[in-house]
Amino acid sequence: MPESSAASAADPGLAGVNALPVERCRAEFARCLDVGAWVEALARGRPYASRAELLAAAGEYAAAVSGTEIADALARHPRIGERAEGEHTEARWSRDEQSGLEGADDDLRAALRDGNAEYERRFGHIYLVCASGRSAAELLADLRARLDNDPATELRVAGRELRAIALVRLAKLLDAQEAAAGRPEARP
Repeated sequence: MPESSAASAADPGLAGVNALPVERCRAEFARCLDVGAWVEALARGRPYASRAELLAAAGEYAAAVSGTEIADALARHPRIGERAEGEHTEARWSRDEQSGLEGADDDLRAALRDGNAEYERRFGHIYLVCASGRSAAELLADLRARLDNDPATELRVAGRELRAIALVRLAKLLDAQEAAAGRPEARP
């Protein structure tokens, strides 16, 4: 068995991603980062020999995302502190990523809303941060610190955060494929 086939067989999540029909693969990758060039590069790179290889490629391709692509992707993200509605994958992931806001009191939520509004006035796009594992107070402190950035610097920071979210979501996609492989009804 070739090395990439053996690695893929040992990792049902990776095997699932490698085996997806190309259109479904594109749709799944777009849930992680809805930037066409990134999605296409990842889809063309299949099959991946390991999760590490896939994540490294995803990070490399995400680093090449342009300012315009970042701005377009920002327009599709929910604001920090706003609950994503629906049961689709992206909404569930967003709620999970922002779970640190669940215990925030009304004053902290109001400060985040005000900070979001100030940020949007200053930069012309939403405040985006990889919120996974971070508390509401940490997110507010980050938001306030980033208000001191100039627009070009902030676009780079937002791009870095967008890439971090993409990698977190790609890991979730791999985990979901692994879980699906364990369910008999999910097997082809």
